Amino acid sequence: LETANAMGYVPDATAQRLQKQRTNVIGFVIPTFGPRFSDPFFSELLAGIGNEAGRQGDDVLLSTAAPGPVEMELFRQKVLSRRVDGMLVVRTRCSDPRIAFLVEHQVPFVSFGRSDQAGDFPWVDVDGAHGVRQAVDHLVALRHREIGYVGAPAELMFGKLRLEAFWDSLTALGLPVVSDWLLRGELIQRSGHQLASRLLDLAHRPTAILMANDLMALGAVAAAQQRGLKVGQDVSIVGFDDVPPAEHSHPPLTTIHQPIYQIATTITSMLIRILEGKPLEQEQVLLTPKLIVRESTGIAPEVRQNDEPVFVVNQR
Repeated sequence: LETANAMGYVPDATAQRLQKQRTNVIGFVIPTFGPRFSDPFFSELLAGIGNEAGRQGDDVLLSTAAPGPVEMELFRQKVLSRRVDGMLVVRTRCSDPRIAFLVEHQVPFVSFGRSDQAGDFPWVDVDGAHGVRQAVDHLVALRHREIGYVGAPAELMFGKLRLEAFWDSLTALGLPVVSDWLLRGELIQRSGHQLASRLLDLAHRPTAILMANDLMALGAVAAAQQRGLKVGQDVSIVGFDDVPPAEHSHPPLTTIHQPIYQIATTITSMLIRILEGKPLEQEQVLLTPKLIVRESTGIAPEVRQNDEPVFVVNQR
């Protein structure tokens, strides 16, 4: 071994793979729209996946495709050609054709997110419903009574769970659920700007808006500022994810933190353990997110104008 190291010997990866009957490659298809890769959520996720795979001696075969036929064709190519040992799945859907395909072909996989899919499979997820309840409680503590919500696309599982939690939270608190204030977006900044503009241009607009992710929330901040509104005073805005730009926006964004990098390393490590025939300590992991309060939320404008006292409610 000392001589091999001194001579700079590197093992033949192809021979090792033949011996172990593994490619030492895991597949990952990023479900993203458009020609530009600009979502910091996926940047952090990919960093965690790549670093953990590299640490354990595996490579990542990466592709990008919008959800739909092209995405499914990439899954088929990677799996049926045996170019990968297993797959990682993110942004799971309520009825997810990717998961159905992997289960049908008995391909090892781990997902970031749950699904309505029949059968058990390994996943790591964040309790988004709990995060939404934290955000609603925070806004209610600031005396907001008119709260809007811009959610994720209907087919996404986390979008379904968070919308249900928002609806249930307002109902439990005796607050109105206004259909005109419930919208769905595309999880990109442009969509957040467009939909927040629609809410802010209403004759009777909400005093606070909860957005499905930070990118859309940043778009909402820009829309409010273009209308001469002070975010955190005239209107409060809350995001979800706590990506790095959220802390440094103007004003800094109140958001729900989920440990994206940690989740990425965990799902990668879980998949590699499965591929190596090792048991998982826990097949399904549900993490609790945390509310991060910054300057994009403040006391409801009518309360501030009347100098009414503000009472903080208990966080659930």
